[in-house]
Amino acid sequence: MSRIKYYYDPKTCKYERYVKSKWDVTLNVLGFLSLSSILAVGILLVFHYYFDSPKELILKRENKELNLYYELLEQEVAQLNTMMADLQERDDNLYRVIFESEPIPNSVRNAGYGGSDRFKDIKEKGLNQGKMIISVANKVETLKKQLYIQWESYNELSETALNKEEYWASIPAIQPIHNEELNRLASGYGIRLHPILKVKKMHTGIDFSAPKGTPIYSTGDGVVERVRTEFGGYGKSVVIDHGFGFKTRYAHMNDFNVKVGDKIKRGDKIGTVGNTGSSTAPHVHYEVIKDDKYVNPVNYFFKDLEPTEFDKILELASRENQSLS
Repeated sequence: MSRIKYYYDPKTCKYERYVKSKWDVTLNVLGFLSLSSILAVGILLVFHYYFDSPKELILKRENKELNLYYELLEQEVAQLNTMMADLQERDDNLYRVIFESEPIPNSVRNAGYGGSDRFKDIKEKGLNQGKMIISVANKVETLKKQLYIQWESYNELSETALNKEEYWASIPAIQPIHNEELNRLASGYGIRLHPILKVKKMHTGIDFSAPKGTPIYSTGDGVVERVRTEFGGYGKSVVIDHGFGFKTRYAHMNDFNVKVGDKIKRGDKIGTVGNTGSSTAPHVHYEVIKDDKYVNPVNYFFKDLEPTEFDKILELASRENQSLS
């Protein structure tokens, strides 16, 4: 109950009851409402600053969960990158070595994916987590590209493996003449004294001395590419293309048993030992050519030699003596 107020009226010399005017009531109401509004706004500001609304609490909880999932996703991507690196390492240094394939260049494996505007839409939306999304997306796209390259690599190696039977039959793997006693190797691959010029020159093959007419055999499956007779140089020679980047040359022959285009097997007789061309004694000069480069033939005598025999052949081939051609 509101208090009744009185005031002293000097005219009547009495206490009169105080009656509020409408204007006073209006001012009081407005003042009360203003103060209430100010207090309400102040309370809301304080509450908003120190306390989260239900919607903000939900959003913060979702954001926290998103960050957690992002961290887990980053860990998964890191693990996948580690696994991919292991696969690439095995591919280049194990599988491709076994199948004699060139490693995939790092410039191909680590090439970028897409352009700078690949995630333009995400950038334009101005998402708070835009950088995070783009970071993960870039890593995933790079991983997808690496997986595709690895998939192509395994397809290539799978095809190579299917052709490996043909490969092992084609690769030069025996000595070109019978050499059971291991006493036919006269001069090895490398810098040797030329028998005619009497200067040290690169000897691009191995010389096997043998009597004239001794059979010469193909060291692997292939196709006869060249049958040539020269008055100097290699004299009578045969070149066989074995495929897979391998070719072999048999020089200073006496006669031929093959012609250009003949398909032959390892061990087939292709001619006989002679003393033609720039030769100082009956022998066969034998070369192995891999990808158009001369290589040491002694490294390919693994089909008809035991380990101890190979060691002996290796020691004989390493002697710096005079070649026969």
